[in-house]
Amino acid sequence: MKNPIVQGWYADPESRVYGDTVYIYVTHSLPFEEQTNLSLFYSKDLKAFSHAKDILDMETYKGATSAIWAPSVVEKNGRYYIVFAANNIFHDGEPGGLYVGESETPLGPFRNVFMDGRPLINIFIGGAQPIDAHFYKEGNDVYLYYGGWGHLIACKMGEDMRSYEDAREITPADYVEAPYVMKEGGRYLLMYSSGNWMDGTYRVLCASADVPYGPFLNAREVLGNSEIACGAGHNSAFFFDGKHYIAYHRRFYEDKNPHHRVLCIDEMHVENGEILSITMT
Repeated sequence: MKNPIVQGWYADPESRVYGDTVYIYVTHSLPFEEQTNLSLFYSKDLKAFSHAKDILDMETYKGATSAIWAPSVVEKNGRYYIVFAANNIFHDGEPGGLYVGESETPLGPFRNVFMDGRPLINIFIGGAQPIDAHFYKEGNDVYLYYGGWGHLIACKMGEDMRSYEDAREITPADYVEAPYVMKEGGRYLLMYSSGNWMDGTYRVLCASADVPYGPFLNAREVLGNSEIACGAGHNSAFFFDGKHYIAYHRRFYEDKNPHHRVLCIDEMHVENGEILSITMT
C-alpha cells in the first residue's frame, strides 16, 4: 500500500467493504462548478485500484447541478443506497441539498429513490447546512448523520430509505463537518473534521457515546499534521483482512491550491474501544 493510493485530486473518501472488495466513494476535488458527479475506487488488496467514473445517474436528481460532494453508501435489504450533497445551498428550499440514490450493486449507477427527482433534505435543521452526510447501519436500522456550518444532525432513516425521523442536533466539541460513526467495545465512536478544509488547519477528532444519538463527549485529536503532509480530514474507516484502516484526504505543504487534495489510507489501531493516534505514512 502506498500513499496517495491513486493519482489525481480527490477528497471526502467514504470506505465500505462488500465481499472481498474495498470500495471508496469520493468527491472530485475541483472548483465547485466542475463537481458534477462522483467517482469510486475499488480494490481487493489496497494496492491496485480500479476506477468507476460518474457513478450517479444525474438526470434523476432534479436541480443538482454542481458541488456534488461527500458520498456515503450503505447496503440494506440487498440494495445499495448512496447519499450526497449538491449545490452548496444557503437557504431552505433551494434546489439541492441531500439526495439519496439506489443501485443493485456497489458500483452503481445510483438513481434517485424519488421518481420526481427531489432531494431528501433541503432545509436547515438546527442550523446545519445539509452537506457531508454519513450512513451508519446497526442491525437493519440505518442512521443518518450530517451537517456543515458547525452543526451535526442525527436522524433515523425510514425502512424504505425514502424518509427520516427524530432529527436532532447532537453537535460535539469543535465540530465543523464530515461525521463518521463506528462501534467498538460497545461504544459509539464519532470521528469528524475540525478546522478549515481549504488549508492545513483541517484535522480529525474523535468523541464517544453510549447510544447513537450521543451525547458524544471527550473529543480529542486522532489525526493531525505531520512532517509528511497537512490538512488531513473528512475520513471514514473500515476493517479489512484482519486490520482497521482509515481513509482520508490530505494536502501537500507546498501546494496552496485548496482543491489539491489526495486520497490516502493508513492503518488505524483500536484499543479498549478507543482509536489511538494515527500516523500518516
